[in-house]
Amino acid sequence: MTATDESASEAIERAALQDLHAMAPAPVRTALGIRGVGIGTAYASVAGALPASAIVINRVIGLGTGAPAREHDVRAIVDAYAAAGVARYFVHLHPQARPPELTRWLGAAGLERARGWQKFERGTEPVPDASTDLDVREVGREHGPAFARIVCDAFDLGSVATEWLSQLPGRDGWRVVMSFDGDVPAGCGALFVRGDAAWTDFGATAAAYRRRGSQGAVLARRIALALEHGCRRLFTCTGEAVPGDPQHSYSNILRAGFRESYVRANYALPRP
Repeated sequence: MTATDESASEAIERAALQDLHAMAPAPVRTALGIRGVGIGTAYASVAGALPASAIVINRVIGLGTGAPAREHDVRAIVDAYAAAGVARYFVHLHPQARPPELTRWLGAAGLERARGWQKFERGTEPVPDASTDLDVREVGREHGPAFARIVCDAFDLGSVATEWLSQLPGRDGWRVVMSFDGDVPAGCGALFVRGDAAWTDFGATAAAYRRRGSQGAVLARRIALALEHGCRRLFTCTGEAVPGDPQHSYSNILRAGFRESYVRANYALPRP
């Protein structure tokens, strides 16, 4: 993968995260302590009222990319989360992040290496078949609460985030796909589109409907929507593969025609 493609992958993920912040109604923003903080080249996504497990929201992207980070940037990040009462968050470190001293600065600030995130990309290759006995279709605002419930449960965001994320289906720039068992929502996934690039996010399945092909079928439908929109570059990620963890999402992503691009390191405070 070229440096340009790596930049595109980081850029659209960052744009999607920033748009989630912009989506939050003022009362929700206040209740959840939602704010985005620019620190040097980095964007720190902060939601102080979410549980410590909510690292898909409480995370920093862009540190040391575009321009070298400074040691006081690391301290400002740690201080921002401490002030918000966030017990655990991820600081993403791109393979090309600068300067080399960044890892030492993060360690000195009390952060340690955690499981990384594997980034993937694909082009305009045909959408692979993904069979399921569930009904898969794009949805709008009427399914916002169901989407939020599935996502909040799967990503350990807590019920406090449901009002916020229920705003996502039907939002400009986003497409949301859900699977159904009859009229019952079973799984979901979101697609963020900007220009000719797309980012897949929030792929999740309710526990009662796992192993019925929902995740693969929902991902395939999102790829099809992206291609219909004219996207030529599609990006996504999941936890890096480690021994003893089957990582079903990892396998589904590869089956959908994505290719591994790079692993982005994560640094976090020790678990509470």
